Amino acid sequence: MMGVRKWWRDVWARFGPARRLIIIEGDSLPQFMPRRDLLLAREDDENWCVGMRCPCGCGDIIELLVIAEAKPRWDVSADRERRPTLSPSVWRKTGCRSHFWVRRGRVQWCD
Repeated sequence: MMGVRKWWRDVWARFGPARRLIIIEGDSLPQFMPRRDLLLAREDDENWCVGMRCPCGCGDIIELLVIAEAKPRWDVSADRERRPTLSPSVWRKTGCRSHFWVRRGRVQWCD
């Protein structure tokens, strides 16, 4: 069963709609997150964190700090079509233990 699930996850990541970056005002993420898109919390032109639902389908919310003082921290950028890129990769050490990159709005799995 896991083989079929992994296959479907990979197909959807490659051919499904690209994720978008949505900028919200504030220094924290809202209680309800979109299913696919990433949210960037920005307050007074300072980026605080990026949030997303885990792309594996477990439903967990992932929050990544982007402020300069944070450790660890991520860099986020978006192209003209608002497709996000995150650096470095996201590697969940607990829960589903997913490891992936987000590049140009697509999830690229590291397994």
